[in-house]
Amino acid sequence: MLRVSLREISAALKEGQVTPTELCQRCLSFIKATKFLNAYITIAEETALKQAEESEERYRRGQILGDLDGIPVAVKDNFNTAGIETTCASNMLKGYIPPYNATVVQKLLDQGAVLLGKTNLDEFAMGSGSTDGIFGPVRNPWSYSRQYRDKCVQNSHPEKEDSNWLITGGSSGGSAAAVSSFTCFAALGSDTGGSTRNPAAHCGVVGLKPTYGLISRHGLIPLVNSMDVPGILTRCVDDAAIVLGVLAGHDPKDSTTVQDPFKSFELTCFTDASKLCIGIPKEYHAPGLSSETLALWSKAADLFENAGAKVIEVSLPHTRYSVVCYHVLCTSEVASNMARFDGLEYGHRSSMDKSTEVMYAATRREGFNDVVRGRILSGNYFLLKQNYENYFIKAQKVRRLIAKDFVNVFHSGIDVLLTPTTLSDTIPYVEFIKEDNRTRSAQDDIFTQAANMAGLPAITVPTALSEKGLPVGLQFIGRAFQEQQLLTVAKWFEKQVKFPMIQLQGIMDHGHTDSHHQKSAFFS
Repeated sequence: MLRVSLREISAALKEGQVTPTELCQRCLSFIKATKFLNAYITIAEETALKQAEESEERYRRGQILGDLDGIPVAVKDNFNTAGIETTCASNMLKGYIPPYNATVVQKLLDQGAVLLGKTNLDEFAMGSGSTDGIFGPVRNPWSYSRQYRDKCVQNSHPEKEDSNWLITGGSSGGSAAAVSSFTCFAALGSDTGGSTRNPAAHCGVVGLKPTYGLISRHGLIPLVNSMDVPGILTRCVDDAAIVLGVLAGHDPKDSTTVQDPFKSFELTCFTDASKLCIGIPKEYHAPGLSSETLALWSKAADLFENAGAKVIEVSLPHTRYSVVCYHVLCTSEVASNMARFDGLEYGHRSSMDKSTEVMYAATRREGFNDVVRGRILSGNYFLLKQNYENYFIKAQKVRRLIAKDFVNVFHSGIDVLLTPTTLSDTIPYVEFIKEDNRTRSAQDDIFTQAANMAGLPAITVPTALSEKGLPVGLQFIGRAFQEQQLLTVAKWFEKQVKFPMIQLQGIMDHGHTDSHHQKSAFFS
């Protein structure tokens, strides 16, 4: 029951095959069974069961609110949730209970969704491994999959402490792990430079970053105001479209959301790919790209070509400056946003109170980890009067050139760009922590952050298993506000590749028959 798609479970609820309360209880018990993954920071059991009971009553009366009524969801712990602790995985906000819901959270609740809890992340969403929060790292469910263990690990007992467990990617690793391990049917992440798409690719789920301005950021604790977008994580493209339909649209509380009304859409399966033009950016053939991912990318391009689509190599010439440009703009906005955490109004406050200045300094030293403090220092350096023109203003100009590259490509007739999402499949935690956070983030954001700087929609689709039995995803980047076209292409691709479902040993029922193909036909 927990393995099916959001659309399928919604149909089962409507047909009375399962009740919202039963479904909620199953998810909550499964969250407890997979506690060792550390996907959740807070489990809102009491609230969730109450919401499920209210949903059940609506089903009894025949007054359901929509496709999400009674569906268990999870939310990244950098979205405000009224009455539920919101920490950003930081000492600075530990114990903070917001008085209001983020707009996207409220929209989910208004549609009857059941909020199971808040998911783990890198502190203040700064990282690409979900390893740097105060609640500890998130473990990738694929570490315990039969596919991976049959190939790489001898001892398959899931709770045994070993050094082979894999990272989820980040910073929305908790949300990706929650969806991948069947504890919820959809989850919210945030995406500033790839924080939804990166963990989605590593955990074998779909990760959608919508166009900037399509979904409200009100109540999302800001990292980089000009790039932050709420992200959607689901197990298939159809489900992402359903959640997008609920979340999209203008919000008077967020002046950056577009005024045009959003029409939700149902994805159709197009059969004629001949009218499609797919762009392959040559600059994305980057150093460090694994031969396996490169082969998959090439094979995916062939798949479209064989179906009759036009596949054209394109150039995004300013791509080579994008990671450096992103770093300057990201840290500058981080420095500005983090100034609000001063120990006066909310969050942590140091007991060192010899003077206001001493209290400020001690609060920030105690409240932020090294990663956050490092980004604040970098950002403040770039914003110094003598550096402002040479760094921040110059980076803004380069950002404009990067965005213009995409405009030029789409004006040339390209419908969708096809790229890798990550350099390779995921790696063990012990390998990941050999490099510092800044180095890892620069490597891991290489294919994803340009879409944030250009404000474009992008989606990662799980494509195949690597030789180690781990998921590899590919990314589609679309034209601004053309989510319907982007998701239609992604759905067609998803149908062709038949990505295999994760087989969790010792956790799920071994006798369960999967509705997905056991072996990806695409990679064989």
